[in-house]
Amino acid sequence: MIGKLKGRVDEIGEDHVLLDVGGVCYLVYCPARTLRDLPGPGEAAVLFIETMVREDMIRLYGFASVAEKAWFQLLMTVQGVGAKVALGALGLLSAAEIANAIALGDTATITRAPGIGKRVAERIVGELKNKAPAYASIDADTVAVAQTASAAVPTAVGDAVSALVNLGYAQPQASAAVAAAVKSAGEDAGAEKLIRLGLKELAT
Repeated sequence: MIGKLKGRVDEIGEDHVLLDVGGVCYLVYCPARTLRDLPGPGEAAVLFIETMVREDMIRLYGFASVAEKAWFQLLMTVQGVGAKVALGALGLLSAAEIANAIALGDTATITRAPGIGKRVAERIVGELKNKAPAYASIDADTVAVAQTASAAVPTAVGDAVSALVNLGYAQPQASAAVAAAVKSAGEDAGAEKLIRLGLKELAT
């Protein structure tokens, strides 16, 4: 099994890269974010590889980090999420952003990914919420408070995070700020209050 490929970029396609490793070009499917961050043709590149073998094909999927690859594997354990949908999610959201969204129960952020509707997003959060804190960029205590709050008011946290992102803040910053707001405002706080407190948190 291939765990990692080190080579030179031969060609970058819409959803894949041809990576030249010692004269052999491997066709590797990657998230859009990974493809955008690759160097130009002829330049050295490293990809962490997930190999999928079926009766009619062998396909390689490449990722910029071990965390990104781990989330690809985790997402595909959820019913309704295949390789294409998992790649789409990782193409729009970083591994940390997905982890934060799941940890906070923020289905609104997850549904931004192509191919993921509300029902699948809820399934992703429900099945992976206990695994997300290990990958999230916010502390475990804050995650626990936010998870409790999001269970009680499932739209407030997501709406607040979405509002902060729309104001120009990065997803991890917005998620952490709203989580801190939930911690101080209480589990029954509405979206408007979470947004206001989140903005104060970001301003400090």
